[in-house]
Amino acid sequence: MTIASCGSVSATTLGLPNSAAIPAEKARLPKGLFVAKIPVSAKTKQRLANDIESITMLSLLQARNTKLAAGTRVPEILVIGLRLHEPNAAVPTDIVELIAMQRKSGMLFVCVRDADFEGTTRQECAFAVRRALPARAGHTTTSKVFISEWKPAGEATLDVSDPTVESVDALWESLCSQVILDDPSPIDLNARLARRMQIAHLTAQVDKLTRDHQRAKNPEQRNEIYAKLHKTKNQLEELQQTEG
Repeated sequence: MTIASCGSVSATTLGLPNSAAIPAEKARLPKGLFVAKIPVSAKTKQRLANDIESITMLSLLQARNTKLAAGTRVPEILVIGLRLHEPNAAVPTDIVELIAMQRKSGMLFVCVRDADFEGTTRQECAFAVRRALPARAGHTTTSKVFISEWKPAGEATLDVSDPTVESVDALWESLCSQVILDDPSPIDLNARLARRMQIAHLTAQVDKLTRDHQRAKNPEQRNEIYAKLHKTKNQLEELQQTEG
């Protein structure tokens, strides 16, 4: 069996089990499939038509072909290749959003582009997932597309061997963790993600308060800003210690 590929990337090169690889003849997904049943903006339709060269199902991870327990939240994980048309293209987050919102399954997107590198061209790969942001009970949840860094296509791999992964649900958490945090552990991903987001927020606040303090002329105002800056720096330091 010839397995599906997106550029030079396949289930095998990614490190996924051969048992979950999709045959090449069944892998190509028509673009029209994703705009047939839901309202789609003209801009997104145009990007789908012009920016995406092809959409390919690379792997379908299920309990039966991974030797994992069935998931209760995520029935299966689709690994979908997006071959990008333009050199040096960014990950098309609107296309990822469009496709991912249409099924309950977990979807991991493998984006492949040609990129300029040291006077020549190489093929690069980045991963993307759509995931609900951590939210407090009773608050509306929102989703975001998370993107990994670009790597040479031959170096882009996924770790499916973490010993704490015992179900398809846990495998999805592990894959999301690899894309978002570069860490295969599936444990407490929402808590780790919330902490990472809070660190980013506090870092931005420290930068802003530092600039505000430098600009302030009034001594009382400078002291007030300095107190806020000191408190924010302490909060950031505490979080960074727990992150480490």
